[in-house]
Amino acid sequence: MSGGQVIGLGCRLNIAESESIAALTGDRGDRVVINSCAVTAEAVRQTRRTIRRARRAHPAACLFVTGCAAETERAALAAMPEVDEIVPNGRKLLPASYGLGSETIRRGAVPARTRAFVAVQNGCDHACTFCIIPRGRGPSRSAAVDVVLREIESQLDRGAAEIVLTGVDATAWGADLPGQPRLGSLVAAILSRFPHLARLRLSSLDGAEIDPLLFELIAGERRVMPHLHLSLQHGHDLILKRMKRRHNRAQAAALVAALRAQRPGLAVGADLIAGFPTETAAHHHANISLVRELGIVHGHVFPFSPRQGTPAARMPQVEGETIRGRAGELRAAIAAERLAWQRRLIGTPLQVLAERDGRGYSESYARVATPGLVAGTIATIAPSALEDDLLI
Repeated sequence: MSGGQVIGLGCRLNIAESESIAALTGDRGDRVVINSCAVTAEAVRQTRRTIRRARRAHPAACLFVTGCAAETERAALAAMPEVDEIVPNGRKLLPASYGLGSETIRRGAVPARTRAFVAVQNGCDHACTFCIIPRGRGPSRSAAVDVVLREIESQLDRGAAEIVLTGVDATAWGADLPGQPRLGSLVAAILSRFPHLARLRLSSLDGAEIDPLLFELIAGERRVMPHLHLSLQHGHDLILKRMKRRHNRAQAAALVAALRAQRPGLAVGADLIAGFPTETAAHHHANISLVRELGIVHGHVFPFSPRQGTPAARMPQVEGETIRGRAGELRAAIAAERLAWQRRLIGTPLQVLAERDGRGYSESYARVATPGLVAGTIATIAPSALEDDLLI
């Protein structure tokens, strides 16, 4: 996402934060902010490329770098001649970090969107062996219910038709709050407070942390979108154990089956890693078979890259060419599931939220052409064809 002189890389939480930074800095040409990502070594390389491009495009601007890579790669990024200042991740939403004063950000100034991303949680308390994000984001912190409700109210007042809840580990929401509420209670509070809210979508979830109320709302509440994106990471139990994940394959499959039994139209997405250290061909085939078993139609495939300081970086590594080949096979398996799913949607009436580019998203996150529809409109569309991943 790029808004004004702010360039956001990486996850949906970064998108939400980048919009807030853009509202803070406005369209000032004298400041450029790179909100970086560090989830993989490739993400760090992309951050460095983005910094160089931004400097070439804005040679006289003050260039700030914030985000996860600003924490995990601070010395290396600070040494780049293109960079003027590193902003700690925890201070990225403070005007003073960009020389603009000391007051807190006015979040209501964020430009209106048809779908608004609302951060409910930040940081992570887990210790997955491959992940460097806790170093970049710190421990898990939850936004208080009233803070979340105020932010959603602001977005709805400004025309958002869909709210997307985001977080580094969104299902950990509430663990650090009084009484340790669960994410299901926050979702219920949002639905109760805003009966006119048409669509509430949940970003990536950890299936091991889905509480009973949240399960009930995903399964049966029509305003919660039938789109479940899970942080699965792998389809073989031994690799999951070496990753230090908190679920096994059978538990993930049982969760999806139980939800689909109550909500048959549920579309499933997942994060998957290809070529984790010690992964054999049999482990890889288990990854592919999980895609087919769960019918994963929205996939994020990450070729494993070792991050210095993580336990996985010290494990026996898979050869790079093999990793790239396995990532390609995983993407092909997801593409096949997605194509079959999209074809089943042809002729089916879909509730589609139109966006500004002449396209929109159905409730299950299918991409649909919306010619002639005003952005922010929710309309019933029965697609008649599929062209280049777009229902027509």
